[in-house]
Amino acid sequence: MAHDLHDDLEFVSGDDDNDYFEFDHDSGHGFHTSGGTAASQRNKQMDDTSALDYKEGKDMQGIPWERLNYSRDQYREMRLRQYKNYENLTMSRAGLAKECKQVERKDTFYDFHLNTRLVKSTIVHFQVGDESSEIYYALSFFVVLYSLIEYEELTMFMWTCLQLRNLLWATSKHDVYLMQNYSVMHWSSLLQRGKEVLNVAGQLTSSQNVRGAMPLSRVQISTMAVKGNFMVAGGFQGELICKYVDQPGVAFCTNLTGNNNSITNAVDIYQAPNGATRVTAANNDCVVRTFDTERYSLISHFAFPWSVNNTSVSPDGKLLAVLGDSCDCLIADSQSGKEIVRLKGHLDYSFSSAWHPDGRVLATGNQDRTCRLWDVRNLSRSVAVLEGRIGAVRGLRYSPDGRFLAVSEPADFVHVYDASAGYAAAQEIDLFGEIAGVAFSPGYDGGEALFVSIADRTYGSLLEFHRRRRHAYLDCYV
Repeated sequence: MAHDLHDDLEFVSGDDDNDYFEFDHDSGHGFHTSGGTAASQRNKQMDDTSALDYKEGKDMQGIPWERLNYSRDQYREMRLRQYKNYENLTMSRAGLAKECKQVERKDTFYDFHLNTRLVKSTIVHFQVGDESSEIYYALSFFVVLYSLIEYEELTMFMWTCLQLRNLLWATSKHDVYLMQNYSVMHWSSLLQRGKEVLNVAGQLTSSQNVRGAMPLSRVQISTMAVKGNFMVAGGFQGELICKYVDQPGVAFCTNLTGNNNSITNAVDIYQAPNGATRVTAANNDCVVRTFDTERYSLISHFAFPWSVNNTSVSPDGKLLAVLGDSCDCLIADSQSGKEIVRLKGHLDYSFSSAWHPDGRVLATGNQDRTCRLWDVRNLSRSVAVLEGRIGAVRGLRYSPDGRFLAVSEPADFVHVYDASAGYAAAQEIDLFGEIAGVAFSPGYDGGEALFVSIADRTYGSLLEFHRRRRHAYLDCYV
C-alpha cells in the first residue's frame, strides 16, 4: 500500500477552512460559507496565483506540493495509472489507436494569466441506475489520497456519476458566467469581483405571462448557456429557465417533461436562418425541443430513439447535430427534425459537439475518450480522431475565429488543438480536479481569453489564459 497522506492532507486543509461553500439543505438559502465574507475573500486573494507567481515557481492552482508526500509528477503518474473512465458499452478498441491522429502536444497557444478562488464552480451529479438524483460535491482529489485502496473504490463511484460539463460561459474577455451551488455567478476578470445573477434555491416564477410557463423551486442546475445578455439553464428534473442577465427576475421557466428522471442534459442558443434567436433543450426523455425567445412558444418537438445528451446547431442555423446514448451521432434538418445522415465511428455514448465557425467541420466528443472530426462535404467517415488522456470528451469549444478547438476531459486535462495546422499540434493544459467547463471569449478578438473552471472542494477555482501573440511586448498597452 502506498504511503498514507492523511496527516499532510489535514495540515493543508487546515489552512483552507474558509475556502469552500456548502449546500444548506435546512435553510432557504442556496449556500453559506464557513467563515465571514470579508475574511474569506482576503484568504482567497492570498491563495490566488498570478502569471508572475507562476513564472517564479508557484503551482498554477496554488497546490503546496512541497508540503505533501507526493511530488506533482508522482501524483500525475498515479492519476494516469488509476483513473477509471466509465463506459456504458464495452466494445473492442482494437484498431482505434491506429485511427487516432499523431499530435505534438508541446505547443503553447495560451499563456497562463490568473487562477482565482474568489469564484468556483460546483458540480451536481446523478447516480447511474438510481431512480433519484443524488447531489454531492465534487470530491477533492486530495481526499481520495487517504489510501490507494480507497482511491480505487472512490474513482469507480465518481465516474459512474455522469454529468455534463457546460457550466462555464464567457460573453467577453472580462465577463464569465458559471454555476456555484444554487446560484449562477457573473465573474468580472477586470474588476476581480463576482456577482450573483440567478438564485434557484427558492421559488422561480416567469415574469412574462406566456403559455406553458410554470413556477419552479429549488432547481438543481445541470447545464447552461449564455450568449450576450441572454442565459438559459436546465435542471435535473427536466426544468428550463430563460433569463436576461441584465434584468431582474426570470423571463420564462417551466418543466419540460413532468418526469423527475428526465434531466435536461443540454441547452443551446442559436440564430435561425431567418435571424430569430432560438433555444433548444435536449432531455433524457429522448426529445429535443425548440423555443422562440419572444413568447417562448414551443416551435418544434423532435423525438429520437435514445436519450439525447447534446445538440448543437450549425452556424447557418440549418443543421442540427444530435448526440446521446448511442454509438451513432445524427445530423438532422433543424427545421423538420428529419435525419439527414448518421455518423458512425464512436464506440460508446456521446456527450459533446461543436461546429467550426465556417460550418464545414463538426466535432463530436464521446465516452470512448475520443473526439471525432467530420467534414460536412463527406460524412461517410470522420476525417480525424483525437484521443484524450484519461476520460470521456465532455466539452468541446471552437475559438470564434476557428483557429483553435478546446477539448476538455472530465478531469485534469484540457487540450487546445490548432485547427489551422490540421489538428496536428496542440497545447495540453495539465491540471488536477474535475473540469466544470471551458470557454473562449467571443467576438472580434478571436478568442483572446480562455477560461477553465475547476470544481474541487479544496482547490476549486477559475483559471484564465491569454492568447499568445507574436508581439507580446504590446500587452502592457492593452
